[in-house]
Formats: sequence, structure tokens, C-alpha cells
Amino acid sequence: MLGDISVLDKVYIVCGRTDMRKQIDGLCAIVEEQLKMNTNDNCLFLFCGRKKDWIKAIYREKDGIVLLYKCLTGSGSYKWPRNQDEVKSLTWKQFEWLMDGLEIEQPKAIRPTEQTT
Repeated sequence: MLGDISVLDKVYIVCGRTDMRKQIDGLCAIVEEQLKMNTNDNCLFLFCGRKKDWIKAIYREKDGIVLLYKCLTGSGSYKWPRNQDEVKSLTWKQFEWLMDGLEIEQPKAIRPTEQTT
């Protein structure tokens, strides 16, 4: 059963290009062998291909690993960091920006003000 990703502890973006033909085993191998991280952790790992129009994600649930992917329709592309063999930890806000097609670093982001009634 697919769970709620908002309960995951961390979101990691695997920078650079990933061969999008890879499935669960190949993506887990990247995380464990190349990045020396553990797929058993309560984390979401994001991967992107050459064209930057697909994202694949993996995370572990108690009974197995879940593979998700999103393919953009139209002419858009994700703002994906290309430093090969690097992984970055994202905040949930940065994850939201990425999914909205924005850069993960928003130096001029304005915090919403609280409204009093």
C-alpha cells in the first residue's frame, strides 16, 4: 500500500544524470554503492535523467520499496543540479519548489506574513 511521503525524515536529490532505464534495484545500487547511503533509512531519494523532464523517486515502506516517477508533459524541465556523484539534502519547501519547476535555492524567497483578524 502506498503511504504518505510527508512522514519521511529526509528528501535527497541525487545530482547529475541518472540512466532512467534503471528500476528499483539499479536505483538502490546507486544509493548504496555509489553514494554510500542506506535505502533502509526513512528517506525519499530523487533521480533525474539527461533531458530533465522525468523524475524517479524511491523510498522504503515496511513491506518493500516504492518506485514513483513523474514525467512532465509539454516543454518544461526540472531545474536539476548537475554535479555528478553528489547528493543534496532538501527541505520539504525545496522539494515543493523543485516539483513546481523552480530552482531549489531561492535566495529571494519571501516568507508569508501572518494575518491577524
